[in-house]
Amino acid sequence: MKALEAYVAQKNSWGELFGSKPLDLNNAKDRQAIANSIDADLSPENLACDGELSRSAVQQKYTQLTRAAAQLKQLDSTVTFYEY
Repeated sequence: MKALEAYVAQKNSWGELFGSKPLDLNNAKDRQAIANSIDADLSPENLACDGELSRSAVQQKYTQLTRAAAQLKQLDSTVTFYEY
């Protein structure tokens, strides 16, 4: 669960800057919001930062995101992904 927890912590730290409510893995609505966020991050434009990242950086980011997605799916099989 380390990848998923790290992903949520990163999202919460960014959210804190903008005054967003923290995401909670114990809340079903938040789990789907996390899945939606992972989906958005896995889109080609976001994954490669519009072509600004190196191939190895993209691969590392992809690995972390898919690991977090798998852990979220293991935690809650009802969440829906489209890119993963």
